[in-house]
Amino acid sequence: MRRSHRLILLILIVLAPMTAAAKAQASIWSPSPGHVQIPIWPGPPPDASVAAAPESVDGAMAHNVSIPTMTVYSPKGANTGAAVVVFPGGGYQVLAMALEGTEICDWLTAKGIACVLLKYRVPNSGPHWEDQCQCQVEPKIPAALQDAQRTLGLVRLHAMQWGIDPNKIGVIGFSAGGYLVAWISTHFETRAYAPIDAADRESCRPDFAIALYPGHLSMAPNTLALRPTIAGAITAQSPPTFLLQNEDDHVDSIDDSISYYMALKKAGVPVELHAYAQGGHAFGLRPSKLAVSHWPGLAETWMAGLGIIPPAP
Repeated sequence: MRRSHRLILLILIVLAPMTAAAKAQASIWSPSPGHVQIPIWPGPPPDASVAAAPESVDGAMAHNVSIPTMTVYSPKGANTGAAVVVFPGGGYQVLAMALEGTEICDWLTAKGIACVLLKYRVPNSGPHWEDQCQCQVEPKIPAALQDAQRTLGLVRLHAMQWGIDPNKIGVIGFSAGGYLVAWISTHFETRAYAPIDAADRESCRPDFAIALYPGHLSMAPNTLALRPTIAGAITAQSPPTFLLQNEDDHVDSIDDSISYYMALKKAGVPVELHAYAQGGHAFGLRPSKLAVSHWPGLAETWMAGLGIIPPAP
């Protein structure tokens, strides 16, 4: 074999694993340059199962997430000391990592709030629609809750390092992520997994919670009966909560927000509910001519009222 041929072969052998790694990286969701995904578990996640398919990304929708990660976005300008963990929606089947993830972080960091974007495990990691029974079913393993609890503990553990006030750590979620907001707001005293390290000794209770067009909360459409998983766990220690949903939301009924609002109010938890006639589902921060597009200002005013961020000048 000629020297030039041997050199080409050697280059191909060296580049092959690098190319494979690059392709593997490109096949999963990744944050913008300058931000790094951090696995939230030191090894395999608790109750890990064999993935039916490898993780993939379609546009900004993450599929088949088996290795959950968090991405930290530092505040821009004056740091308020507040932090928000973001739970994208997607029916516990996929994750809307842009519409209900990075775009939310852009808004929050511009307000001086640190943002932690959680890519939690899907599919079937929370209550989800089952075609066979035509009904909502509980997950066999509460993987999304496990990932959320772990992330809140990690943020508190590293609060000083990341310039965060450990008493100003909240959560925001959309659709299925909105249910995850309610889930962790009512299930924070006991971990849903065997504790591993110092992060799991930190509190995973959010200091405040924001849920937009949450789903899976009411037992069925046109009923205000709250799902027992949540209803039986609400106490006066559940965090102050901001809820928002549209009457024409045909994916998740406004009954979800109303049922949760009524239960929190009964428990003496400070709660604010905003209901709009129009706006549908999954609107995120995308602007429109509808009144619901002004919700970020309402959320900022609400956070200021809690002392989480300074009031607007």
